[in-house]
Amino acid sequence: MNHHDTAGGSVSAGEARRAWQALEPYHSMIYFSPEAKAAYEELGLKAWAAYFGPRAAAMGPVSAEVVAATFYNFNPEAVRAVVPQLWDSAPPERLLAARHAAVDATVRRVLGDTVDSPETARAAELARRAAEAVADDVSGRPLYAAHAALPWPEEPHMVLWHAQTRLREYRGDGHTAALVMAGLSGLEALVSHAVTGTAPPTKLLKATRAWSDEEWDAATDRLRERGWFTDEPDPALTPEGRRRRDEIEEATDRLALAPYAALGADGCAELAELAAPLSRSLSEELMPWRVAERS
Repeated sequence: MNHHDTAGGSVSAGEARRAWQALEPYHSMIYFSPEAKAAYEELGLKAWAAYFGPRAAAMGPVSAEVVAATFYNFNPEAVRAVVPQLWDSAPPERLLAARHAAVDATVRRVLGDTVDSPETARAAELARRAAEAVADDVSGRPLYAAHAALPWPEEPHMVLWHAQTRLREYRGDGHTAALVMAGLSGLEALVSHAVTGTAPPTKLLKATRAWSDEEWDAATDRLRERGWFTDEPDPALTPEGRRRRDEIEEATDRLALAPYAALGADGCAELAELAAPLSRSLSEELMPWRVAERS
């Protein structure tokens, strides 16, 4: 493959978003990895503890309130049920080591010899450049800052995973800021996302974020009263609600732009091209419903 000019420069929100989306399954596969599940169970973590612990571990043995604040749309009661108790059996440094070992094992199992390919090395180089471009300005980016303080792995396939972890937490921190500016609680953000037409099924969102039907319905009523939702039994966004959700997505894209500006449009396109087959292989093995949604 011929390398494009990636010295940085003008890049659109769409170009940056495509690069992020192409590589995101390479990170998110860890939430569905059997190797990760087994590693966390060895440390005594199951269910919610096995999600909150590994993702929060970069911040150290923090309180439930810190996890609830940074993860934002999860039910704080689910967080309090397992944090900070989980740190007793699984200190952050052990959890981080278990997570990285699981990433290594999973990627090697699924991708095989591809982990040692020039394409993987080039993708890692590009993703690392993007992730490091914003390392000196972590203001308002708590989850990015925590992961940016971790040491870089040495092997390219692990560099690629760590880079995308930093990039997705950077984007997530910005998204949280946009939701706060829009006046949405974590639950209201989730409820309003559920009716955009681009979200997973509502039942899945409730289950994976630990919200009850009663809590969900109460948030729906609040959004109706504020003019975001129509009055039908099955809510839909009003024109005002659609405008506000579009503003949130535009703000999220804008706040996520800086890392990708370091690559420029050509670098973003190259990263997306290199990432696509890696992400697809991992999705087919660990997240087949994502492949079906995009077919």
